[in-house]
Amino acid sequence: MNTFLRAASLSAITLALLSGCASSVEPSEAYKGETQHEIYQKGKDALDDKSFSEAIKRFEALDVQYPYGVETENAQLYIIYAYYMKEEYALGAAAADRFIRIHPTNANVDYAYYMRGLCDYYQNLGFLERFFGVDLATRDLTQIQKAFFDFNELVTRFPESRYSPSAHQYMIYLRNIIANHQLEVAQFYYDHKAYLASANRCVDIVAHYEGAPAVMDALKLMVRSYHKLGLKQQEQEALLVLKYNDPSAVVVVD
Repeated sequence: MNTFLRAASLSAITLALLSGCASSVEPSEAYKGETQHEIYQKGKDALDDKSFSEAIKRFEALDVQYPYGVETENAQLYIIYAYYMKEEYALGAAAADRFIRIHPTNANVDYAYYMRGLCDYYQNLGFLERFFGVDLATRDLTQIQKAFFDFNELVTRFPESRYSPSAHQYMIYLRNIIANHQLEVAQFYYDHKAYLASANRCVDIVAHYEGAPAVMDALKLMVRSYHKLGLKQQEQEALLVLKYNDPSAVVVVD
């Protein structure tokens, strides 16, 4: 690269950096020439236009410059949705947490609970899962479990909420994922000849995830684990439960 091109490139980089710095305005300084209502309304317009970054900037500015009032309270709710739509799920969950903490009696707080659950769920759901259906049961389930408890809190606190039926469906789905994960762990123990640990994990699945598809496979694995341990009575009891629920079930003991 000759001297002229090098100098030109450095100048371009410098201008880009300066431009970036110039456009970075603190929320306390943004839109200072506008009224509270103007900032709020233009933020809503940006949200309607799917300009989520602009909506977030305006709602953040409103929160800093005018921390009190109905419009600011509404903006704190809207910003959860804006973060969610931008796939900034951690920020969305944090905004929902803040709204729940500050406005526990707001008429729309159930929405914050629901969105917190969605944000916590999608934090764990990466590109591969969304587009190629990779099995979530093989992943770390910290966020999945958190999302389950989020939805459960909504359903428990607000059983009549318009969001509760959807939250309940998510709970069933997430519960099945967690049960499948527990089955994966039980199978891992079995494959590594830790038969007692495998049997105990299967007992937990049967006891705590009634109705989940993983329960039948857990019963089969329980039978096999007890067989390996030489625990004939427990093996027969597990087999009876399995046959009661599925008379056609077959267990192949290796």
